[in-house]
Amino acid sequence: MAATVKIRRAAERAVTTTDWLRSGHCFSFGDHYDPDNTHHGLLLVSNDDIVQPGTGFGTHPHRDMEIVTWVLEGELTHRDSAGNYGVIYPGLAQRMSAGSGIRHSETNETATCPVRFVQMWIVPDQTGIAPSYQQHDVGDELSSAGLVTIASGIPGHRAPLSLHNGSAALHVARLRPGDMVDVPPAPYLHLFVARNDVALDGAADLAEGDAVRCTDSGARLLTADGPAEVLVWEMHAKLGG
Repeated sequence: MAATVKIRRAAERAVTTTDWLRSGHCFSFGDHYDPDNTHHGLLLVSNDDIVQPGTGFGTHPHRDMEIVTWVLEGELTHRDSAGNYGVIYPGLAQRMSAGSGIRHSETNETATCPVRFVQMWIVPDQTGIAPSYQQHDVGDELSSAGLVTIASGIPGHRAPLSLHNGSAALHVARLRPGDMVDVPPAPYLHLFVARNDVALDGAADLAEGDAVRCTDSGARLLTADGPAEVLVWEMHAKLGG
């Protein structure tokens, strides 16, 4: 596999806009279908959502999907048919395994503040597993300004959230101006700039909302121009093997 680096700018994303939602899609989603932009590696969905106060996604079903949610601003309330409940805030990572089938809602129950979050979906290694839910506060770890593994199924990885996929891991970094972190090598890498501007070796400068897709990538150095936050998927397989 030849090494590639592809940048998709924030302005290139398809966007869903309603009176209560603005959602920027890194990949095809809903009514926005592009046969040339369906996934990267194992990552099927990476949506940058802003939900207005007192609104949200009503109860709806999922099946056979690992769904990780990362809140950037505000609070998101989760309820599901398995009895799980959680209020997700910045620094609290959440994973829901839909497995054999689950219904859930995601709402902004505050009266005045929008909630902004990134939601990401990957496929599990096995279909029909029992649905499950995890959440964990990683705020203290993020204060170190390094790259923190928050969800993983890769053997040997230590992460507070487990993924039912042995080839994928999600890392997050909150960076101060001038901070540098090593992005792990991987056959498939997806980096999303959640806040402000960064620079990645082998790529142009990146702004908030930009994403980079690497294949056959060696270790790369990421540098923050100012306070920044990034989400990095490390993947050692792709859809279909």
